[in-house]
Amino acid sequence: MYQRNKVFTAACSTLLLFGIILISLGSILPSLTAKFKINDLSVGKLVSLLPLGILAGSLIFGPVADRYGYKILLIASVVMAVIGLEGLIFTNSFLILQLFIFITGIGGGIMNGGANALVADISKEYKGANLSLLGVFFGIGALGMPLLLGILSKHFQYLSIISAIALFMLISLIYIFLIQFPQPKQAKGFPLKDAIKLLKEPALLLTSFFLFFESGVEGLINNWTTSYLQGRLKVSPYKALYALSFMVVGLTVTRLLLGAVLKKISSLLILFISLLLIAVGSLMLIYTASFGIAFIALVIIGSGFAAGFPVILGYIGQLYANLSGTAFSISLVIALTGNTLLNYLFGIIANRYTISSLPVLLLACIICMLVLLILIKQIIRSKVKI
Repeated sequence: MYQRNKVFTAACSTLLLFGIILISLGSILPSLTAKFKINDLSVGKLVSLLPLGILAGSLIFGPVADRYGYKILLIASVVMAVIGLEGLIFTNSFLILQLFIFITGIGGGIMNGGANALVADISKEYKGANLSLLGVFFGIGALGMPLLLGILSKHFQYLSIISAIALFMLISLIYIFLIQFPQPKQAKGFPLKDAIKLLKEPALLLTSFFLFFESGVEGLINNWTTSYLQGRLKVSPYKALYALSFMVVGLTVTRLLLGAVLKKISSLLILFISLLLIAVGSLMLIYTASFGIAFIALVIIGSGFAAGFPVILGYIGQLYANLSGTAFSISLVIALTGNTLLNYLFGIIANRYTISSLPVLLLACIICMLVLLILIKQIIRSKVKI
């Protein structure tokens, strides 16, 4: 019999590793560029391989978790991440480098989806609150990595630091191997017909497309904020990165608070407040010419991001408990697609018009999310606690 706290710890350590993985590639990209003497076009290809791998991992993990359970899944994800990171550091072949980055992405996608689905499964109540606490560890990994690199880079090269961190991941692997996990929900055989039917479920599609926009606006802020602040407010790259870091701090701290708040306040009300926060922050970005106000706006936006994924994934976990892994896979693939498409769309907008259009696109996305949330309420209010 598994112990819930030990399994929750395993999920948290896994999501912390995912936060590290997402930051690692960007941190060592200059070193890889110099090592392989590649141009901007090749760099773009490298950068695109990680999210492509994450998308593939997100597609894989659900059916595997439902059929074979989480233990083998999380072990495989950590092994792939370690092999991928070590491989991209030590290879001298650009072709093999691309393969290792893709493998790292697959491992990361499995980590992210598997950890969230696992916590949803072991949470008999307060799924959203527990998923919010889980999300804190992603923030710790994503924030801690630049800090660690900054400290250690005075004495070691980036590539050596990443290699050591990859080996450190083996501690998590050993822990996952030693503890017991919940039994597979579909141990007698995967119900393919039932899984296919999920693609026609209105509640799953509506919640997934809410995450389509949630992931999209998060991606827009993560990818374009520094350029926006430098282009519109003429701030230094250092200040822009500083503001972006505190956006992540706002998200992480708010998720920590939500772990308690969601046990007392309606999760649907929290989502409406979250959308309001993002809208307020976006309006502040539109009308300010002050870096200080823009800084505050980004912290507010980060706080607004905190509830989206935990609450919506909590709903999905309640609605589709027997195939929660597969439902999470479908939802996360749609969410990641939104991230990709909305970032591509803004690239076109910024090129044709101006990067100052960023907050306007954020507001447009918030309106879409508000409409979807109203529809979600109508469909699921009699099925889950909202």
